[in-house]
Amino acid sequence: MEALLAIAIGTLTAGGLYLMLRQRTFPVILGLSLLSHAVNLFLFASGRLAPGLPPILDGTAKDHTDPLPQALVLTAIVISFGMTAVILAMAIGGWLSSGDDRVDGDRADEDRVDGDRAAGDEG
Repeated sequence: MEALLAIAIGTLTAGGLYLMLRQRTFPVILGLSLLSHAVNLFLFASGRLAPGLPPILDGTAKDHTDPLPQALVLTAIVISFGMTAVILAMAIGGWLSSGDDRVDGDRADEDRVDGDRAAGDEG
């Protein structure tokens, strides 16, 4: 079980980092979402993977699960949802104002080449 969870966290982290390095806004937003899911799984796994144990000792159970990571994950889900909504609103606003969804704020390579040819620079 622990190996499967570690593979899932690693895959989500790698996919999130790959998408965050793209030059368009939508893959960056998806990458941030994948990375937040990986962090949520990591926080959840930090509280011991013990299914069926109560979160609070009630006198009958000999062991318990730590409830703090569960509370942290619930808080992180709400924060990541709000962060995604804000970034999505900013991306839509940037696309509406500039007509392009590039993250680097630079012109596309085709525009740069066309502009250099129009100016007479054949390099």
